Amino acid sequence: MKTFKTRAISSIVFVAIMGLGLFGNPWLFLFLFLIIHTGCWIEYQSLIAKIDSTYTQISIFHKIGIIIAGIAFMLWCTHDYYRVGTLNIHAIGWWLLLLMVFVFPIIEILFAKQFSLINVRNSILGLLYISISLGCIILLRNITWQKQVNSTNWKDIHCAIPTFLIFCIWVNDTMAYIVGSLIGKTPLSSISPKKTWEGTLGGIIICVALMTSISYLLHWLPWIEALAISLIAAVAGTVGDLLESKLKRMANVKDSGNIMPGHGGFLDRFDSLLVAAPLVWIYITFF
Repeated sequence: MKTFKTRAISSIVFVAIMGLGLFGNPWLFLFLFLIIHTGCWIEYQSLIAKIDSTYTQISIFHKIGIIIAGIAFMLWCTHDYYRVGTLNIHAIGWWLLLLMVFVFPIIEILFAKQFSLINVRNSILGLLYISISLGCIILLRNITWQKQVNSTNWKDIHCAIPTFLIFCIWVNDTMAYIVGSLIGKTPLSSISPKKTWEGTLGGIIICVALMTSISYLLHWLPWIEALAISLIAAVAGTVGDLLESKLKRMANVKDSGNIMPGHGGFLDRFDSLLVAAPLVWIYITFF
């Protein structure tokens, strides 16, 4: 009961913060995902350091600089939708990103205790895994604005696509857990022994059926878009969960962090989103 209470309180606080960011004004949305980005990066650096001890030797300039580079990319993804008077946040992101591209290699060579291309590679992989993925969330918010302006077939709510994507991931995770607990017998992968094929397939089917139906009834997104996004979110979300489980297994830790008592850290909460978001952005943008 004590564990249940801890998890329940954490969940309520988590949902309240996410709701404020998703349904509040655009600046709260941006600020929310910048915090998530920074939290994910801190945990990623900790995991990589446990996997490869040489990563502990990176300089403080490397450690902070790579996070700033990721933030710069996210600011660049805002395009023309975030302004303070005549100041364009997109332009700030662009110049900061350009500065980091030229300055970061020099800093690494001058201040690293032991220069290692492997450490640079691990940081670049972090940019791909975390920064570009969360940048795609900002881009998806931009697409929502465009659709609201140019079409009457999209629900006029804040950040329709990112919100729908996150709901899909929550439904898939919850239903996979419930179905797996009830009828799960066949292990999905040795990476995560508790996951089963029955739970995984049940979560995907229920997620796609439920979220497509809800979207259709509420006129949230066109039904074909809802079906495609929910399917991508469910499948890619499962892959993202397994990927983060693999990192934790390699680092020999149970949770990536403890920001949410009873639930783990930032990567534990957003592992599915980090893989699903870029794929949803690719689908919406090109298809």
